[in-house]
Amino acid sequence: MKKQESYQWAAKRIRAQVLRQVDVIATLANTSAILKEYFPNFFWVGFYFVKPDYLLLGPFQGPPACVKLKPDRGVCARAVTTRETVLVADVHAFPGHVACDERSQSEIVVPVYDRHGVIRAVLDVDSAALNDFDEEDAAGLGKVAQLLQDIWPDQ
Repeated sequence: MKKQESYQWAAKRIRAQVLRQVDVIATLANTSAILKEYFPNFFWVGFYFVKPDYLLLGPFQGPPACVKLKPDRGVCARAVTTRETVLVADVHAFPGHVACDERSQSEIVVPVYDRHGVIRAVLDVDSAALNDFDEEDAAGLGKVAQLLQDIWPDQ
């Protein structure tokens, strides 16, 4: 299956999860599982929740990860501060990269907004291969993030 087709099928399944959503954590857990199922090159896929002073590990698929990330260091923090998707071809060349697992070689992080435009989380995906993500991944994962905007309770 081609990458674009995989993103289309994954989005269809995630959309179904969102439509019958009863809990944010459960929906994000299933979203991580769906992405891991459709993309075996995803070494680690999951979410970090944006808190006032740090990023907190949320549902994920893959090996154990860092529980708290500083808001001013690493790829996830960059996605939050720039409010943009961050593609990193070689994480070891990224200034301030946080190495939760040394097997990670490349990474993409996508901000996840609620329906009011507030960043609630980031979708973080790592690969054990260098330069494993491209604009097609940015578009596909961006669509996934967009599908998740209505799962967040109003604050």
